[in-house]
Amino acid sequence: MTKEPNGALMPLFYKKPTPLDAKAHAKLALRKNFGLDFTKGVNAVPVNLIELPQVCHYYPIAFSPGDTGTPVAILGLRDNENLFYKPKGEWEDDAYVPAYIRRYPFIFSEMPGNDNLSLCVDYDDSVIENGGEQRFFEDDGKPSTLAQNALEFCKSYHAAAGQTVEFGKALAASGLLVDRQAEIGIADGKRINFTGFRIVDEKKLAELDDKTFLEWRQKGWLPFIYAHLFSGAQWQRLTKLLNKRMENK
Repeated sequence: MTKEPNGALMPLFYKKPTPLDAKAHAKLALRKNFGLDFTKGVNAVPVNLIELPQVCHYYPIAFSPGDTGTPVAILGLRDNENLFYKPKGEWEDDAYVPAYIRRYPFIFSEMPGNDNLSLCVDYDDSVIENGGEQRFFEDDGKPSTLAQNALEFCKSYHAAAGQTVEFGKALAASGLLVDRQAEIGIADGKRINFTGFRIVDEKKLAELDDKTFLEWRQKGWLPFIYAHLFSGAQWQRLTKLLNKRMENK
């Protein structure tokens, strides 16, 4: 989350999420190939439960502090640096791109006074334009194919996010999450201390009571916990990417 001048919290990446309206945004369009520049200065992004088996092959998975236990993919080892971001707004070759990033600039927003969700777009000149080819609405006011696809993606994301919230809170409440820090060796014998994340303690997991273990097995959560544990091997990938970047400077 980022904080606006008025104190309101905004989701990561988003500056001005605005509900799409057929009249007000009749000619509004998505810029072609706006790239991934918006990810350049971020070293971690939220990931959904169903993504963890894919995420674990590319990124270390950690959990946020507090009682939410939100799973995140670690993208970099230093502040304001995404090691998977490449020049010209591209992503590291063959690496899975988390859904949170692929969803941008669209997002769901709860409308005041009711429970309906509205499809929003980040109203930022870097990703939208007036009169462009990739319009959100057709001439008759109906949503374009682009807008319909964005709506379906956001629906799927919203459902997966709901499952992830339940999982994260249960994991945080279980006492299995412990604070950790990683000491990373980089070029010229220097070391970086990466802190502020939590992981599942394997010893505590092995000692988990049978009732909770069976409940989690029935919910289908165990494979996702193991995916998190397997992801620890990806700290080496981050170290290689950082050393490569430092060599090229």
